[in-house]
Amino acid sequence: MSQWKQSTAGQKRWKAFKSRKLSLISTLLLLFLIFLSLTAELWANSKPIVMNYKGSIYFPVLNKYHPSEFGITDEFVMNFRKLDIESEGWALWPIIPWDPYEKNDELYELPAPPSSANWLGTDEGGRDLLSRLLYGFRYSFIYGFGVWILVSILGMVFGSAMGFFGGKVDLIGQRLVEIFESMPYLLILLTMSSIFFPGVFLLIVLTAVFTWTGVGHYLRAEMLRLRNLEFVEAARAQGASVPRVLFKHCLPNALTPWITFSPFMISGAIASLAILDYLGFGVPAPTPSWGELLNQSKKHFTIAWWLALYPSLALFFTLTILNLIGEGVREAFDPKRTN
Repeated sequence: MSQWKQSTAGQKRWKAFKSRKLSLISTLLLLFLIFLSLTAELWANSKPIVMNYKGSIYFPVLNKYHPSEFGITDEFVMNFRKLDIESEGWALWPIIPWDPYEKNDELYELPAPPSSANWLGTDEGGRDLLSRLLYGFRYSFIYGFGVWILVSILGMVFGSAMGFFGGKVDLIGQRLVEIFESMPYLLILLTMSSIFFPGVFLLIVLTAVFTWTGVGHYLRAEMLRLRNLEFVEAARAQGASVPRVLFKHCLPNALTPWITFSPFMISGAIASLAILDYLGFGVPAPTPSWGELLNQSKKHFTIAWWLALYPSLALFFTLTILNLIGEGVREAFDPKRTN
C-alpha cells in the first residue's frame, strides 16, 4: 500500500514537472549540453575522429600516436594537419577543427574576429573561441555538480545528526556551523587558491567545506520535525535500530528541500567558478574557462566584442535553464500540488 502511494506521489510530481513546458525543455537542453561537453573531443579537435592511412585504420581522438608511426622522424608531437591523408586514404574530421589549446598560426592580429576559420573568433592567444566555450562548459558543470554532491553529503551528515540526535550533538554541531558561517569564505578561497595549485577538484573541496551549512540547516530542521512524528515512534516501538530509523524512515522524508534547491545550488556554483576565473583564482591557465574569457574581454573591450558577448551568453543561457529546471522541481515537490 505504501509503495503504491509513493508511486502515485511520484507520478503526480512528474506530471506537475511536465506541466511546466519551459522546465521540461530546459532539462532536455541541459542533457544535450552535457552530452556535447562530455564528448567534446568528437566535435572540436585538431585530430581526425577516424582515418584510413595507407590501408590502416587509426582513431587519433581516442589514441595517441607517435610521428614515427607515420614515417615522420624529425618531430616529437604528431600534427595530423601536416599529414597528406587525402592522397593516402581518408579522414573524418570534427565539425570544429580546433583544439581548445591550439593557436591559429595564420592570424596576425589577436584576438581575431569571427571568420570562416574561427566561427566565433579567437581569444588573445589565437585559440578558437567556440572550442573553448564548449570545453569550458565541461569544467563549469563538473565544478557545479561536484560542489553540489560534496555539499549535499556534508550537509546531510552533519544536519541529520544534529536534528536527529539533538542534545549535545546539536549543541556542538551548531557551534561548528557558526564557526564556518563566520569565516570569510571568498577571501579564504582566494587565499588558498593563490597558495596551492588551483585545480578543479581542489576548488570543489574548498568550496564545499565552506558552503555546506545551508543544506545542514534544512536537514537539521526537517529531522527535528520528523523524529517525533508517529511513524518514527512506531518504528522505534517495533525495535528498529537507530540507523534504520534514521536512514529508512527519516532521511528519505527529509530530502524534499534538498531536491528542490539542487538546481539552484549547481547554478550558483557555476556562477562562483566564473567569478573566480574572472578574478584569476579559478582553474589554472590555459584551461578553457568562461570567466577567463570574460577577463580577456575586459582588456580588449573596445576591439573584441565577441570575447564579451559569447561567454556572457553561454553563462546566461546555462544559469537560465538551471533556474527554470529548479522552478519546475520546486513546483513538482510542492505539498499542495502533490496532495
